[in-house]
Amino acid sequence: MGELLDKIEKPNDIKEMEKDELRPLAKEIRQFLVHKISHTGGHLASNLGVVELTMALHLCCNLPEDKIVWDVGHQSYTHKILTGRKDGFEHLRQFGGMSGFPKQSESDCDAFDTGHSSTSISVALGLAKARDLKKQDHKIFAVIGDGALSGGMAYEAMNNAARLKSNLVIVLNDNQMSISKNVGGMSSYLGKIRTNGNYTELKEEVENALSKLPHLGDKLTSRIRGIKDLIKRIFIPGMLFEDMGLTYIGPIDGHNIHQMVTAFQSASKMKEAVIVHVCTHKGKGYRPAEKNPSYFHGVSPFNIKDGSSRHNGETAKTYTDIFSDTILEAAKEREDIVAVSAAMPSGTGLTAMASKYPKRFFDVGIAEEHAVTFAAGMAAGGLKPVVAIYSTFLQRAYDQILHDVCIGKLPVVFAVDRAGLVGSDGETHQGIFDIAYLRSMPNMTVMAPKNAWELRQMMLFALEQNTPTAIRYSRGAAWEGLQDHQQEITMGKAEWICEGQEIALLAVGNMVETAMWVREHLKAEGQKVSVVNMRFVKPIDEEVLQKIKERHSKVVTLEEGVFNGGFGEAVSAWYEGTPMRVLNIALPDQFIEHGSVIELKKKYGLDPESITQKILSWEDEDRKA
Repeated sequence: MGELLDKIEKPNDIKEMEKDELRPLAKEIRQFLVHKISHTGGHLASNLGVVELTMALHLCCNLPEDKIVWDVGHQSYTHKILTGRKDGFEHLRQFGGMSGFPKQSESDCDAFDTGHSSTSISVALGLAKARDLKKQDHKIFAVIGDGALSGGMAYEAMNNAARLKSNLVIVLNDNQMSISKNVGGMSSYLGKIRTNGNYTELKEEVENALSKLPHLGDKLTSRIRGIKDLIKRIFIPGMLFEDMGLTYIGPIDGHNIHQMVTAFQSASKMKEAVIVHVCTHKGKGYRPAEKNPSYFHGVSPFNIKDGSSRHNGETAKTYTDIFSDTILEAAKEREDIVAVSAAMPSGTGLTAMASKYPKRFFDVGIAEEHAVTFAAGMAAGGLKPVVAIYSTFLQRAYDQILHDVCIGKLPVVFAVDRAGLVGSDGETHQGIFDIAYLRSMPNMTVMAPKNAWELRQMMLFALEQNTPTAIRYSRGAAWEGLQDHQQEITMGKAEWICEGQEIALLAVGNMVETAMWVREHLKAEGQKVSVVNMRFVKPIDEEVLQKIKERHSKVVTLEEGVFNGGFGEAVSAWYEGTPMRVLNIALPDQFIEHGSVIELKKKYGLDPESITQKILSWEDEDRKA
């Protein structure tokens, strides 16, 4: 792909390059990223924006001894290239291939496994404390984007970091989205002065000398400090950080490698936590990504020439589309309906709501905990909040759902998008725990639709409830099957799909479609089985369980979630002590790696063929017994 890029074979190779080779190398890296991601899909705009920033960090670090912690980690592609993983981009985010996020199992240059937002400063501070207690002296950098600073955990960490008496460098990657703009040359000038070692020493010596003067010393020191802080407040945009006790440097051009290297080296010499504010442009170097960075944040395979998707033709409506249409329809009829997003209005289908009813839509940023308790407050005030958050991110607000919503039985509706296996983002993003963690909460109702029609009905049903309700639905196209089964949604009641004998398949959500395929496979083996669409994970329809017990000898539970704490475990517990035999089909008690949903279902036995074989083997064992 590039003559200079070929020189990068292992960590720290970039340090062997000439200064005049760095800018051409950055260009080659961008070309490489655009070319590879156009085939595999992945996070493009964010990675194009941090090419020079990553290069500057690598020029200042000796890896793997020094540590770089990437917040979220979706912007670590250049870091992977510079640590010798260029060949891994052939199978980026594919089953068995390289992860799109930092992974310690991939390289000891990845300091921490990340995937969720606002964690980097806490991790880096912990690494700094470990370094100090072990009397080591390596450098530690945390790279956090301005979007991640909307998460409260980042501020909790900065508050704690202000007490650090050793070095920690926090790199604020500001892509012009929310942090204040550069106010001019004076800011950069003062930033350089304040990081100058001679200036810092002189400041300390003057303050120490003045403090020793009888009577007047403290007053003079206080007066000088007041004047200095006033000047900083006028000229330096980072006073928020200064007031928290952190030293601030910047803003700095995030595409000027020399300036960043100088700032990082200076910041690394200070015996405290330092914020280095770096301004970058998302999508830099690829015009379509520069024009539409949101679209190219996480993109499927595309045509390099114009950025258009490689997927041609019309696509079926997704479950997210169905949710979007339904909340818009309901909001038109009811003025008390409001919607809350945690920085994902497009991904969760709330863009139309935001456009049509802007006063009733709230994007709180990457702050799931606040989103839930904010919604609880609105519910307590008489509104009907709908909180739309991906399953993997909603788990960050477990305590808020439990404590602030469920205890008060507040009528908050949780639209749990991306429930189940989500594919290429891997273990940090799989939505496989929501059944377990939501089922553990008193006063919570949990539903899962079998198809597009049922999601709409469940949404309308949930909006009529006076207690907390969650609806979990998967990523991708909404199933249009079983349209002739449109039994009215009734609290806690399942839906019989097919009547059979001996074996009953109890399926949750999108596993109903799978159950119908399994039924056909078993029919070919001469068996006629029942299929039940459970609809409600909590409360479970005990009348249906009793009916099955009276007519069948075996039950198979199907869910796209972990077994521990899940639906199948609850069914097994209900049948405990009875002659009923139960086979649970669920995901194991482990984190699931990246790969396509089809590949992962096959590996973990959730595809129709694997389930059919499990059932047949299970029956053979019974006959032999």
